[in-house]
Amino acid sequence: MTSRSLVRTIVALMFVPCALAGAFAQMPNPYGFSISLENAKKAAMPALAEATKNNWSMAVAVVDPAGNLVYYEKMDNTQLGSANVAIDKARSAALFKRPTKALQDALAAGGDGLRILRLQGATPIEGGIPLVSDGKIVGAIGLSGGTSAQDGQCAKAGADMFK
Repeated sequence: MTSRSLVRTIVALMFVPCALAGAFAQMPNPYGFSISLENAKKAAMPALAEATKNNWSMAVAVVDPAGNLVYYEKMDNTQLGSANVAIDKARSAALFKRPTKALQDALAAGGDGLRILRLQGATPIEGGIPLVSDGKIVGAIGLSGGTSAQDGQCAKAGADMFK
């Protein structure tokens, strides 16, 4: 990498916080201790129940606050590409402390929001939601297999288990 391209990269990254201003308008919750396997399964159950109720085939992933996979399940007949997408959505929600819909909305708004495309690990597609317990992020859930709105609906069902 030349010094000129390095300078351009650094300058571009300096503006990333501005690009995320809309997506990150609220103060994020602090990170807490990692979600347990038992609680990860408890979050996945209502998410998969919501998918089953609506006859949607989904993959669900639950990660810890650092984005490490804690639990994963794929329903029969779920498209294979949804496996990694569910994990990516969960990781993105945990690492950026926001539902992935916030990133999707900022990107859709255009302008500075397009800089989200440059963020490593950001998956700007609805379906990833942080899991909050006692005001702290203990992990995140991600779903994939339907439309982004369907994925978000199922992820919300799992995240609501923590409220």
